[in-house]
Amino acid sequence: MITHLVGLSLGAASSIESGVAVREISSGNLIYVDKLFSMNDISLFFENYPSINNSIICVSIPWDNTMLEGKWRVLSKPYQLINSTEHTHFLNTDNWTQRFSPRGSDLLLSLKEKGADISRFETYLTRQKLNLYSNYKERSSADCKFLQNALKLEYGFEEIPANMMPVAQLEAIVGTILAEEKSKNNTKTIFEFKNLDVINII
Repeated sequence: MITHLVGLSLGAASSIESGVAVREISSGNLIYVDKLFSMNDISLFFENYPSINNSIICVSIPWDNTMLEGKWRVLSKPYQLINSTEHTHFLNTDNWTQRFSPRGSDLLLSLKEKGADISRFETYLTRQKLNLYSNYKERSSADCKFLQNALKLEYGFEEIPANMMPVAQLEAIVGTILAEEKSKNNTKTIFEFKNLDVINII
């Protein structure tokens, strides 16, 4: 029986914070929200989480930031058009064409093998489906404030404080909303990443 919903916003590296959020299905309330950094922290969380087989877990896919140096290249990577036709093949220099990071995939697969109901999600696409996408630069302070207010006012998370929360925790809460939709069979698989389904709302 599913009793809890877990959202994990996975950072692209240990220097970038990850967020985790846990909700009760019966009350809909957030019962745990925290920041994690290394994969050891994330592994330790799941080792000590008692309801692993009674939860739906949604984990975000982080962008892969390992590539050529230069801020403009990092920022342009998600928008770079890739032509893979026979005549002009885009050279994959320093993983330029690798959009997503495989960080944490082994841990998530091991949880799935132990019986956990676990899926991945792409934060940008999920926020669009939930009408939580702003016109501000993604993960900027204005975007974070918009997301925090929308989660509190539109989705009724009264536990969210008035002061600014870290963006990773807010995105983890978005993961719990997606997990709730999955529990109601309102999601579909949009693609597969590292042998796990990437889902979004229908």
